[in-house]
Amino acid sequence: MMALAVSLLSSLILVGCPDSSTPTNGGDGEDNGDPPPDFQLAVQVVASGLASPLYLTAPPGDPRLFVVEQAGRVLIVQDGQLLSTPFLDIRDSVRSGGERGLLSIAFHPDYASNGLFFVSYTSEPDGDTRVARYSVSADPNRADLESARVILERTQPFGNHNGGLIVFGPDGKLYIGLGDGGGGGDPQGNGQNTETLLGALLRIDVDAGDPYMSPADNPFVGVPGRDEIWVYGLRNPWRFAFDPEVGDLYIADVGQNDWEEVNAVSANQAGLNFGWNIMEGRHCFQVDSCEMAGLVLPVLEYGRSQGCSVTGGYVYRGAAIPEIQGHYFYSDFCNGFLRSFRYTGSGIADERSWDVGELGSVLSFGEDAIGELYILSANGRVYRLVRVD
Repeated sequence: MMALAVSLLSSLILVGCPDSSTPTNGGDGEDNGDPPPDFQLAVQVVASGLASPLYLTAPPGDPRLFVVEQAGRVLIVQDGQLLSTPFLDIRDSVRSGGERGLLSIAFHPDYASNGLFFVSYTSEPDGDTRVARYSVSADPNRADLESARVILERTQPFGNHNGGLIVFGPDGKLYIGLGDGGGGGDPQGNGQNTETLLGALLRIDVDAGDPYMSPADNPFVGVPGRDEIWVYGLRNPWRFAFDPEVGDLYIADVGQNDWEEVNAVSANQAGLNFGWNIMEGRHCFQVDSCEMAGLVLPVLEYGRSQGCSVTGGYVYRGAAIPEIQGHYFYSDFCNGFLRSFRYTGSGIADERSWDVGELGSVLSFGEDAIGELYILSANGRVYRLVRVD
């Protein structure tokens, strides 16, 4: 096993207060000023030496951390140690590189009793998107490779915009993010086509049907459109998250040329159209004017002078840092900033730009079983967000 830096003094390498000199832009909220001067955020290294860590999560009620590596492994951090033997290794099945790879893992809400989990990856040899179900083995730190069953597969026309996140929502259904299929500008028009699974957030019931069922309250059940679709009009929803307390849904959608965006809506609103490729952010895409009726515009956007690819995070609902309760955190792959805001239901407020130093290229965020947040970097490190007096 690889020893980790667990001493607060040795591993709190980045410390800072909110930096009001670099406000988020494109939001319609306001900066309410800095927290008290004795309050700081920092990041603590909990794992290092990882190869393209793309995701971190934990089963409900489980203190372990499960870290996804792009090439096709899932590793466990247990009791402050990165275990040398992977929980899952499917590198032979994964086509990795660029935006492809093993992209996420989701544990069934009843994982403690049924041992089921799901992974999303791009498959060899063609890079198609697959969602597969697995069971844990008799060893709680090892998956049963023989239990694999692909439950959903979608051909990808290009090598990018795969989406890739899978998450169980507050309703117990599995949500699957899929990009528009790539190619630049959505050449196949998938974002506005509800007859394809691409460019959409899907919602399926993995506890019914074989291998799943589309819930009856999905918006296109019984009408034209794919039964699995929950919302659509997305370019590349690399990361999305539910607020476990309020139930709101946040979708960070990567932009094309000019604008990165974060969408926030009530999670029970089905059939919403987020506008791609009519819109990029709050702007008509490649035309001077466009029909915006019926489209849901982002609550926040920022231009390419500040970044190139939004990395969505989570709403903080942990107990360790009460001052940031309700803040949604996000970053950017190119810029590596750390920012947050509160969603009010009609807009955003209390925008913050946190000066925690150099994070590198932020690949993803993670959340443990008690709501504490983590940042995953292309430098191979996993950081925990912590409070410092």
